[in-house]
Amino acid sequence: MERCSWANTGNELLKEYHDQEWGMPCHDERKLFELLSLEIMQAGLSWQTVLNKRAAFKTAFADFDVKQVQNFQAKLPQLMVNKAIIRNQRKLLAIINNAQVVVKLAAAGTCFNDYMWQFVDYQPIVHQYQTHTEVPSTNGLAKKISQQMKRDGFQFAGPVITYSFLQAAGLINDHVVTCFRHQH
Repeated sequence: MERCSWANTGNELLKEYHDQEWGMPCHDERKLFELLSLEIMQAGLSWQTVLNKRAAFKTAFADFDVKQVQNFQAKLPQLMVNKAIIRNQRKLLAIINNAQVVVKLAAAGTCFNDYMWQFVDYQPIVHQYQTHTEVPSTNGLAKKISQQMKRDGFQFAGPVITYSFLQAAGLINDHVVTCFRHQH
């Protein structure tokens, strides 16, 4: 079975993530928030590091329930000493802030799923890359979405993090054409 080259490292966690999640259209609110939060945590680190700590993040962030996470400001000292997670204060504060933004959007009548998927007209963008080296780290769409997210109050949502999030959540399918997940 052919996979994207980055998933052929021999690491089972990475392979499982590639085979079962990455690039698969996600419409689950909690899962979308989790993926955005994990992409924030990944900035400057390897995805493997984040995957290794994913279970600890789920525990620390109430399974990424935005209604709970929006009130985690008081839990910041606990998070900062939790050795099971990445303890970057700016990233932790961004996740708390972003939960607050998602809750405000919902209160105004826009769920996070609709907020994100509207940018791609509710249809995944399927690229036709032959090799993983062709896959960009960002593009014009991610830059546009990043700018809008920042205007709406999101933090740590630059164009590279945004593009990675779009890939992870399946709004953009960047599986190479030879990968068994390219056409799902």
